[in-house]
Amino acid sequence: MSAVGLVLGGGGVTGAAYQTAALMALELATGWKADSAEVVVGTSAGAFVAAMVRGGRLGLDSLVGDADTREEVAEAIRGRIFTRRPGVRVGRWLRHGVLPGLRNPGLTLLLASPAPFVTDGIARWVRTELGAVADGWPDAPTSIVAFDVETRRRVAFGTVDAPDVPLADAVAASAAIPLLFRPYEIDGRLYVDGGVVSGTHADLVLGSPVPLDLVLVLAPMAVEEEREGSLFIERIFDRVGRTALADEVAMITDRWPHTDVVVLRPKPHVLEAMRPNPMDPMAAVPSFIRTLLSMRRTLAEPEVWEVLRRHLVAGSASRVTRPLGESGSG
Repeated sequence: MSAVGLVLGGGGVTGAAYQTAALMALELATGWKADSAEVVVGTSAGAFVAAMVRGGRLGLDSLVGDADTREEVAEAIRGRIFTRRPGVRVGRWLRHGVLPGLRNPGLTLLLASPAPFVTDGIARWVRTELGAVADGWPDAPTSIVAFDVETRRRVAFGTVDAPDVPLADAVAASAAIPLLFRPYEIDGRLYVDGGVVSGTHADLVLGSPVPLDLVLVLAPMAVEEEREGSLFIERIFDRVGRTALADEVAMITDRWPHTDVVVLRPKPHVLEAMRPNPMDPMAAVPSFIRTLLSMRRTLAEPEVWEVLRRHLVAGSASRVTRPLGESGSG
């Protein structure tokens, strides 16, 4: 079986729903299980999905729990993610965001800004789902990406140069979106969403000691096909995400010219459910369902399926079937 690197990008609640459904569809189509990936890289929403993958909890239950209706699912997700804590740390924002931002204007102005929510609930969610695994680190190579507010650098937890932290805390740090969530504090250091640098950080797979055969990237916030009526801010985020990912893929192919790279992104009709607010818990179920239906065609596209078949399907040399019974060109 081929050595696979799995990259799970940011994308909010709906991005996590998309990635969960896409990975389940991949397993149905090929028999390949995401946890068998040689390397897993997760950022923001992808950090949560990466934790579920490595903890053996990838599936619908990890998202919806015991909820039965769309409203119950939304309420359960809302209660887990949007946790409040009293107090506003304006001084911290001035020190770590405003003053450095005035010297070097840009996104850094938002770092450590006051926000209505904390990601403590996300850490608890990971611990509830994974138990003891959440307070340690997966045995298989796993990188969870956050951004250090003070040093202005990305931190790839799980790599040799990063602080040794529990998996649940790494996920909470990676998911701390500025303005929505306060920075997550670990051992006196403040971290925010790794997506402030890149939504994918696919280049981290190059930390593998040997070249991988396939790098599979799920990129909810780097789409190429815009949905009709998309907002200006959506197009900006997608354009930035595409640019960062293109640079990362170029780094991979330059270093490993024989490695195949497959990028999966939501189609426009899936984006209708996922956008314009990817943090809307009410959109989780529709995003999940539309992704499952969409992946039937996406995986059947010849340029996608032939690569996946070669690397993910056991005994693929003798297999010529299409995924999930598909027979067309997509």
